[in-house]
Amino acid sequence: MTVVLCGIGCDTTNVGRVAPLYADGCFEYVPIPEKTRDTGETATYDTWPLRCRDGVAADFLTAITPDPSEGTTVRGGALRDWPLHHDPNFEALAYGEHRPGYVDRLRRLDPGDVVGFYAGLRRPDGERAHRHLIGYFTVETVDVIPPDASRKDAAAVFDDHPENAHAKRARAGGRYYETETVVLVAGREPGGLFERDPVRMSTYEVAPGNERPQYYLDPGFDERFRVVEGRDNMQFKPAYLCDLDARTFVERVGVPGAR
Repeated sequence: MTVVLCGIGCDTTNVGRVAPLYADGCFEYVPIPEKTRDTGETATYDTWPLRCRDGVAADFLTAITPDPSEGTTVRGGALRDWPLHHDPNFEALAYGEHRPGYVDRLRRLDPGDVVGFYAGLRRPDGERAHRHLIGYFTVETVDVIPPDASRKDAAAVFDDHPENAHAKRARAGGRYYETETVVLVAGREPGGLFERDPVRMSTYEVAPGNERPQYYLDPGFDERFRVVEGRDNMQFKPAYLCDLDARTFVERVGVPGAR
């Protein structure tokens, strides 16, 4: 049995900030911007409701960078209307990935395993942002589309995952990154986004031999969740592989909605 923890959500590279975590434990989950407008996703920053206060996600953003590799900045009305990369979709329990390190670990999951999700959160009082586990779901199926898959075969897999963000931006089986493997995970309960009190995962410190501080996996979290792969610094949101069975994981973090 295995648990894989994946880094998700808005951050300083794509929206210039991380989502807030309030004193009462309530927090916001705000997806990253979709890299393209050419998607079937209808949710935008102007329609994504905040959970902890009145308003929508666009209300606390001033600019987004849909594709950091291109560096184009979107502001104003275009920002509000920009589609979200709704991934993971906690309502449909759907998740997809193309990042190689993530694909390598996610494709090892079996039905009954767990995929968890962490994001950067910052308290409004100015305390340094930290990574927090914000939700998870139990794995139902894992499908992999290799780079050499035909468009017909890829389209058939995407059709089985209609709520997956990668399927929504696919066109006739064409992937956004045609040369990369895509993994699509469908889930079942228990699973979902925590109502409040996310689990802090990170420390911020100067490691031996370094001159500057960096984010690292908290040793207590590492031990408690038996992390066996991905222990490098957290700068690039590594995928963590945990040697932990699903039942123990759920016992330690609780059931979403009951927290």
